[in-house]
Amino acid sequence: MALRPVQVNIKALDGSAVGRFWAEALGWSAYSPGVTTYVGPDGGLVWPDPVAVCVDVVPVPEPKTAAKNRVHLDLATTSAAHQAELVARLQALGATPAHVGQGNVPWTVLADPEGNEFCVLEPREIYRDTGPIAAVVVDCADPRAMARFWGEAMDWTLREVTDDHAVLRSAKGVGPYLEFLRTPGGKTVPDRVHLDLLPYPGDDKAAEVARLRALGATALDLGQGDVPWTCLADPEGHEFCVLAPS
Repeated sequence: MALRPVQVNIKALDGSAVGRFWAEALGWSAYSPGVTTYVGPDGGLVWPDPVAVCVDVVPVPEPKTAAKNRVHLDLATTSAAHQAELVARLQALGATPAHVGQGNVPWTVLADPEGNEFCVLEPREIYRDTGPIAAVVVDCADPRAMARFWGEAMDWTLREVTDDHAVLRSAKGVGPYLEFLRTPGGKTVPDRVHLDLLPYPGDDKAAEVARLRALGATALDLGQGDVPWTCLADPEGHEFCVLAPS
């Protein structure tokens, strides 16, 4: 048994507007099949996408706090000119420069229209085939421990692990990376951004949740009530959801 990450969940006061921003940012389409705004590759709504980790923007009544999200997206570029063009286009769409202590770095840190931080990377060979999302990046205290948990939780392959950095990717070698970066400071507030995982057809969701609990995940009550998904937190408190197959 194993799970696959199918989408990055982003909370927003105005889910439709933030969904449109991310659709324009990624060159994808925004779909509104219900309350949420789902952002995925062009060509019609396909869920789950066979390659991409998509974006699902969920409306909530609370604005983002000043605390930096401990999960963010890194966007890929193919050249210095592409990076500059993308940064300019994103700012025209409503992104703003963000300062998270990055100093003088070759990537550009921005925030979406509701303050969710993300990075536009300089061109890197490793991300040449990921699609527009290079990586989902998670701040953590212990990348090795995160690699152990998430490597067991999902069917992705561990590509690299050190005391400062752990990297996983789909065993098929497609789509974005999942990266854990050793970062000072601990988690203080619930994140506005988290991963949603999905069992494979025929697998039992309840059994998957029990397996995750045995690996160190804990139950999480976010006021979700009676819903078909299960909210959990990893051993460092990062929220994630296990969705029901549909």
